[in-house]
Amino acid sequence: MDFSGTWKVYSEENLEEFLKVIGAPEMVVKMRKDVKPELVIEQNGRDFTCTVKTPFCSRVNCFSVGKETEICALDGRKVKCTVREEDGKLICETSKFTSVREIQGDEMIDTITAGSVTFISRSKRV
Repeated sequence: MDFSGTWKVYSEENLEEFLKVIGAPEMVVKMRKDVKPELVIEQNGRDFTCTVKTPFCSRVNCFSVGKETEICALDGRKVKCTVREEDGKLICETSKFTSVREIQGDEMIDTITAGSVTFISRSKRV
């Protein structure tokens, strides 16, 4: 599956609850809830560079499928994970959350679960 491209988030469900569950500072929760980020994904085989852009900041995460790496989570903290690919989906498990990124039709869906809270983000290519 080719995730390359620029993606604009148009829908987010349970963002505020998710950020609170993972312990994000209140300031991050307030700033982030009204912002729809843009994601730029560069894929070269099994190597990925993912840039998340908001009016407040940009974050870059680089990883290779199957290799342990350190990524910056939604709350800005760094966590270690190994991204794996299953059935065309990118799956990242950390001690705080599990993230599944997939493409369905013309949209990319990110489903991130922490405890009993699931955050769902939907994006379209721009």
